[in-house]
Amino acid sequence: MPESILNLAGAAETEALGGALATALSVVHAEGCCIWLCGDLGAGKTTLARGLLHALGHTGRVPSPTYTLVEPYELSSWQIHHVDLYRLQSAAEAVHLDLAELTGPGRLLLIEWPERGGKAVPPADLIVSLALADGGRKARLQPVSVIGTRLLYAAGPAAGAPRGQTPL
Repeated sequence: MPESILNLAGAAETEALGGALATALSVVHAEGCCIWLCGDLGAGKTTLARGLLHALGHTGRVPSPTYTLVEPYELSSWQIHHVDLYRLQSAAEAVHLDLAELTGPGRLLLIEWPERGGKAVPPADLIVSLALADGGRKARLQPVSVIGTRLLYAAGPAAGAPRGQTPL
C-alpha cells in the first residue's frame, strides 16, 4: 500500500490519529506491532502516543520517555512499551535495552528516534513521520510490512487509508 499523508491542525488531531491507529490494532493483535515515531523535537510523537494509549483505555499520564527511555503500559489486551532513544549517545547503548524482547503477540512497541538505536531497534511495521507545517502538523504513515499495511487499512480514512478497503 502506498503511504498516507495527512494534514493535522494541531495536538487534538494528532491525538485523534493515535486513536484511529489504536482502534485498528485488533487486526494485528496476534502478531504484535512495532511503530516507529519519527520527527523533530516538538513534532508530536508523544502526542500521538498519548492519543493511542488513551484510546486503548489508559487513564493516567503519558509522559515522554526521554529520561526514562522506556515507559511500560499494561492494558487489558495489550502490553505496550513506549521508547524514546533521543538521549542515546551511540547506537551501542540501545543493545542494553533489549528491544527485541518487547515485541511479539499482544505487544505494541512505540519507538521515538529509532534511527539512534541502529541495529538494536526491531524493524518497523509502520513508520509515522511527523513534521510541523502550516501552523499544524503533517503526518506521513508508511507501512513497511504486511502487519503495517493491515493496520493502516484497518484504521481507514482517519489514517489516510482508502475507504472500504479490506486489510490483507
